Amino acid sequence: MIHIRPAAQADQKAIERIIRDAGINPMSLDWRRFVVAEEGSNPERSRRIIGVGQVKPHDDGSRELASIAVIPGRQYQGIASEIIRALLANESGNLYLMCRAELESFYARFGFRAVDKKEMTPHFRKIIRVVNLFARIAGGRGIVMKREQNDKLEMTSDK
Repeated sequence: MIHIRPAAQADQKAIERIIRDAGINPMSLDWRRFVVAEEGSNPERSRRIIGVGQVKPHDDGSRELASIAVIPGRQYQGIASEIIRALLANESGNLYLMCRAELESFYARFGFRAVDKKEMTPHFRKIIRVVNLFARIAGGRGIVMKREQNDKLEMTSDK
């Protein structure tokens, strides 16, 4: 059984480990912005954190869905989708994210759409250039996506 809950200070090391192991941006990993997915049904026994995600603010006022990661062996089981749904349930404003272009359809099911530079906030216009420089070296491309304040969460199955 999977349980999604707000992170606690004691979860900081697990958050950092999962993000590092996933190979995604290790900056701004403040446990207070995270939710964690735990495995196990008995609250009196130790539950294992198997996934994480956050919404982080930027200096330009934008907010980003970020640091979505699930441990190997538990990926492709809908856990990332549950983390995203939990994070979106508490968001009412516009929300951005950055991802590899091949993940566009995954995030589209949550109401995100790819945007061009003129729709990006200053933070994302600046950072997407750097991201795509490194992505090209690795043979990929990064994109910025946006979920408008009025968009409804589309509940599609991902299993």
